[in-house]
Order: sequence, then C-alpha cells, then structure tokens
Amino acid sequence: RSQLISTNMRAIILATVAALAVAAPQYAAPPVIQYSAPSSTRAIDSDESIEHIPILRDSRFREDDGTHNFDVETGNGIVISQSGGSDGHKQGAITFTHPDGTPFHLTFVANENGFQPQSSALPVAPAFPHPIPEFVLKQIEFA
Repeated sequence: RSQLISTNMRAIILATVAALAVAAPQYAAPPVIQYSAPSSTRAIDSDESIEHIPILRDSRFREDDGTHNFDVETGNGIVISQSGGSDGHKQGAITFTHPDGTPFHLTFVANENGFQPQSSALPVAPAFPHPIPEFVLKQIEFA
C-alpha cells in the first residue's frame, strides 16, 4: 500500500510539474505588423479633370436653445434643407436628379414618433392579400 501511494504521489507531482512547464509564459518577439498607405484603385490620367461642383447657397443658423435651420444648394441641383426647434423636432427636404434624369424629392419629419420620410420613390408595402378576421383585430387591440 505504501508503494502504491508513493507511485501515485510521483505521478501527481510529475503531472503538476508538466502542467507548470506548459503553462509557463512563453517569451517571444511580438508579431510585426506593418502598415502602409492604401494603394489607389483608380488611376487618374493627366488629361482627365475632376468636375468642380460649386456651392450656390449655404445658409446655416443655430441658437443656443437648439433651434436651427440650414439650407444648402449645389451647382448640380442638390438641395437640402432642414429646420428644427428647441423641442428636438426636425423637418426638412432633400431634392436632386438621378443620373438618368429622374427627379427625386423627399420630405421628412423627425419627432417623438421617429423619422418619417415621405417620397414617391420610397417602396410601399403590398396590400394584405385577404381581410383580417375580426378576432385577430381584437387580439391586436388587446395586445
């Protein structure tokens, strides 16, 4: 019995020493991370010029109470306007022309009910395919 305890003790000590050796901190040089400037994916020819779009109107107004108003118009037809009060409510409009010539106009209100955009360009959910039964409407109202 004494020899069995001695053998078990040796096995436990050997396992403990092995675990400590494996768990010891491994000191090595940290990995080298090299950073470089991003490469340009588009080459610009010397003949190619970038069109400058002028700002035709840029009117901004802000009060300490949060009341604000801004109105910006660019030379390519983009118009953005927004106004808001001290209560945090905002309203505004965005207008521009798509490259295919289609006009886009969006008005919005943002208040305690969230952001509420309105535009003919926004998708509309399809009509429900069948009437909702009365018991379902009552359950929805109850919830």
